[in-house]
Amino acid sequence: GSVISETPNSIHPVKGITSIDGVALVNVEGAGMIGVPGTAQRLFGALREDGISVILISQGSSEHSICFAIPHAEAERTARTVRHAFHAELNGGQIQNVDVVRGCSILSVVGDGMAGTPGVAAQVFGSLGAAGVNVRAIAQGSSERNISVVIDERQTTKALRSVHAGFYLSPHTISLGIIGPGAVGSVLLEQLASQTDRLTRDFHIDLRLRGVMTTRAMALSDTAIPFDAWRDALKDGGKAPDMLRFEDHINAEYLPHAVILDCSASEEVAGQYPRWLGEGIHVVTPNKRANSGPLDLYDELHEARRAAGSHYLYEATVGAGLPIIQTLRDLRETGDDIRRIEGIFSGTLAYLFNVWDGGQSFSEVVRVAKANGYTEPDPRDDLSGTDVARKLVILGREMGLRLELSDVELEGLIPKSLSACNVDEFMSRLNELDAPMLKRLEAAKKKGKVLRYVAALEAASERATVGLVELDRTHPFANINLTDNIVRFITSRYDKNPLVVQGPGAGPAVTAGGVFADLLRVCAYLGAKL
Repeated sequence: GSVISETPNSIHPVKGITSIDGVALVNVEGAGMIGVPGTAQRLFGALREDGISVILISQGSSEHSICFAIPHAEAERTARTVRHAFHAELNGGQIQNVDVVRGCSILSVVGDGMAGTPGVAAQVFGSLGAAGVNVRAIAQGSSERNISVVIDERQTTKALRSVHAGFYLSPHTISLGIIGPGAVGSVLLEQLASQTDRLTRDFHIDLRLRGVMTTRAMALSDTAIPFDAWRDALKDGGKAPDMLRFEDHINAEYLPHAVILDCSASEEVAGQYPRWLGEGIHVVTPNKRANSGPLDLYDELHEARRAAGSHYLYEATVGAGLPIIQTLRDLRETGDDIRRIEGIFSGTLAYLFNVWDGGQSFSEVVRVAKANGYTEPDPRDDLSGTDVARKLVILGREMGLRLELSDVELEGLIPKSLSACNVDEFMSRLNELDAPMLKRLEAAKKKGKVLRYVAALEAASERATVGLVELDRTHPFANINLTDNIVRFITSRYDKNPLVVQGPGAGPAVTAGGVFADLLRVCAYLGAKL
């Protein structure tokens, strides 16, 4: 039932949000209207004479135009009536246009608590903007108890959901799609499955997994795929992968926000980012290909992001779950001068050179690391150093440097003779690395030093280097845990005592956690209270 009281008791300024579909918007525009008394009277008098009901009126203080909304069925008759009433002005050029826009809706936000409450209009338009809903016309009375906007009819459901959630009258609904549910992606889905109820209960975030795609299949759902049943969805209802269909499905018009989680390492998928961001789809990824790829792609995706107001988060591209990129941004945004960044950016290579002391062959240490899941399926992906170089390029670009991957002075650990063979052959010939690696280790030991695979970037010279270096045993990089990443920021503020970020930098769980954290940041940017 309903409770009716003289004094409402509610913390919400808004009582209701509603819409009217099937609306047309008419705009009468012309410089000859400015300062001319009786224009509005003639317009609405003519409409009254023809029995045309006006739903909404909006006029700017410049008096250059008047727009109003009518039922869609009256659009043609209204246009004829207005053109007849202002026939002379149209012929004389005092009125330039009588435009009719069909396929509109009116969304209204009402509530007694809106009167005198600052920020209500900002919340309405902020919610609509975050959902990518364009506002064609606005009307608000001086009572402040109603704000009405005219929008495209196809965006009505999205607009209703976004404004409703914006005032915390319902959860923030996020349409999720995940590409590449491999080692990281599958763990991310497990983490989401374990936290869904808490996110809905405590933070009013409604995450809906509406699509999962691998290189072989994709599963789509109009409602939601349970986070713990994505494998069954691919198996039972999987279709051939289709990137455009997947993208369109995730970016449904009736849901306010769309996020694609790219957990692949695909260059092809990374190439889609500019289009997704330009269409208002938010992107969260640990995939390094876009941010370390050609500068043209990098520039294009960031221009698309800025133009559409989309969010693109990629903290997990460097250091898995460690706050390396955010730390760098904080330093730069607060005016610190970044002079040098150096670190160990590969958990795999950190493990190898932490464990290997010459007591066993280098190839044996690599085999053990592969068996324990510390390396990629093809260990050359780690030993080549290219992955580390990509991370250094990402950080360099965050610093504002125009680095290409080819600018990095890279010392890989794989000779050319082993780079072209398949994985099985490479593993069988892995002992070819033993002699040259042992020679490097013994040379370092004679100097009382250790070997570490280090990346370094000098801001002034823009010199980026990645390779095996000899370090004193007291050096911070010489005393880290097995798979730790460690990064040192040498800046104008942190000159004598560099700022250090250290912690687990490898493994599906911590990388997935970094992606999860970025996803929640997107939710917060979209209005969720975290």
